[in-house]
Amino acid sequence: MTPRGLDDEVAAVTFDHDDESVVVIVGSGAGGGTLANELCQRGVNVVLLEAGRRFKTTDFVNDEATMFEMLSWLDKRYTAGDTPLTTEWPTLPTWICKTVGGSSVHWAGHALRFRPHEFKPRTTYGAIAGANLIDWPISFEEMLPYYERAEDKMGVSGRGGRPALPGNNNYRVFARGAERVGYRDYDVSHMAINSVPHGGRNACDQIGFCMQGCKSGAKWSSLYAEIPAGEATGRLEVRAECMALQIEHNARGRVSGVLYADKAGGHHVQKARAVCVAGNSIESPRLLLNSASATFPDGLANSSGHVGKNYMRNMTGFVFATFERPVNMHRGVAAAGIVRDESWHDPKRGFAGGWLMTTCGLGLPNLASFLTPRAWGRSYAGLLEHFDHMAGLWTCGEDMPMTKNGITLHSSEKDQHGLPVPIVHINEHPNDRAMRNHSYRRASELYVAAGARQTIEVPPVPGSHNLGTCRMSEKASDGVCNRIGQAHDIPNLFISDGSQFASSFMGNPTLTIVALAVRQAEHLADLLRRNDT
Repeated sequence: MTPRGLDDEVAAVTFDHDDESVVVIVGSGAGGGTLANELCQRGVNVVLLEAGRRFKTTDFVNDEATMFEMLSWLDKRYTAGDTPLTTEWPTLPTWICKTVGGSSVHWAGHALRFRPHEFKPRTTYGAIAGANLIDWPISFEEMLPYYERAEDKMGVSGRGGRPALPGNNNYRVFARGAERVGYRDYDVSHMAINSVPHGGRNACDQIGFCMQGCKSGAKWSSLYAEIPAGEATGRLEVRAECMALQIEHNARGRVSGVLYADKAGGHHVQKARAVCVAGNSIESPRLLLNSASATFPDGLANSSGHVGKNYMRNMTGFVFATFERPVNMHRGVAAAGIVRDESWHDPKRGFAGGWLMTTCGLGLPNLASFLTPRAWGRSYAGLLEHFDHMAGLWTCGEDMPMTKNGITLHSSEKDQHGLPVPIVHINEHPNDRAMRNHSYRRASELYVAAGARQTIEVPPVPGSHNLGTCRMSEKASDGVCNRIGQAHDIPNLFISDGSQFASSFMGNPTLTIVALAVRQAEHLADLLRRNDT
């Protein structure tokens, strides 16, 4: 069978607003888009609401600044807390996408599995002052078959018999430094970027604009992988530029539909048999809080008080280095390189959890914007003049969940739909600071060993992995949803994105989000068949 083209039109199906048989999914990213397809393949009718526009791969432009404006969620938000983000990025606490496909259009492609101990952080690390750690109610062994299915779906390189991607110059510098400082667990990583044609998508062309929308479609995204496959079943209707405003419920306390605003500002209610929230760790809790009623005065699924709490974004930092000879870090796959030697729990280093290093080949616009708040004048200009001689890496580690970190609603300021603007509160746990300082030191040593003339440490920027705020838990008092993402309080309400994470893990969460969506679809389809929601 000839693979369908990535941008081929699919005959549209429409469902009536009063059709109570559909499942409504809010958000079309890695979680929502995958869940929609998986449910459709199991015979479930789905209406997918997405606040952003729908693009084709032919709409993507190999320009960082242009694509940032096209894809990013730029509705007003506020940053609060004790990190530099509050002053340097006061209205952009995080960089996520507002488009069909969500942040799966933007992500770099690292497809990493949790380690077994990372599902049990409370047991592994013990009590940590100031942190609100719990164990996940699921295990690595339970997740392994879903990881394997997700990896096959996404075409993850180096898994399932697929070859690894080639390394670029940025990786060669990175690997040389890793070898010289004594690291042994490093390679080009497992990437959800096709090393060979797979799933009707091309092999990677090494263009380098991985985070601006992949023009070749080699990088997995729900935009052109999951969503069109769901539409091809005749069971999926995608409503783009439709912002969910409130989840409605009936007298029995079961959700009954979603109120949303369309592109023209008109309000509609889509009736539903079940509702799955997959709007990222800011918009998901915001929607639940905005759905407060006399029956649920603190918001939906919030009897525990955990909706919006325990926000995590991973410990992160950049290290760049200049070299005598050109590196051209922006050429080739942006992030195909990893060092895992520091990713294990070793409390002798002065912190709990682990961290890893990945290559990070930024283009000039992104590099300039990330450096700007911390450098100016002659030194700043000198760095940009030597852009082609620079190598770059990103450090990423486990972030401690803290009750005070999270999403609240502004008391007076409203957005264009009349909803309270979200406030994202970010305080840094001492464990995060200790881990970051260790990562800066070791990353700089790596580049010096590779022959760097200069190293530059860049503190966290809005680009992050957004997790928690509706976490899964064994006990209803400890979280928002159970082990399949089903709300403890409301049996036909589900959390279907990174909001359900009970801890942050030391790497990119997208593979786990997709694996959880595949698993949730199995359970939800079975519940619907048995009329048990």
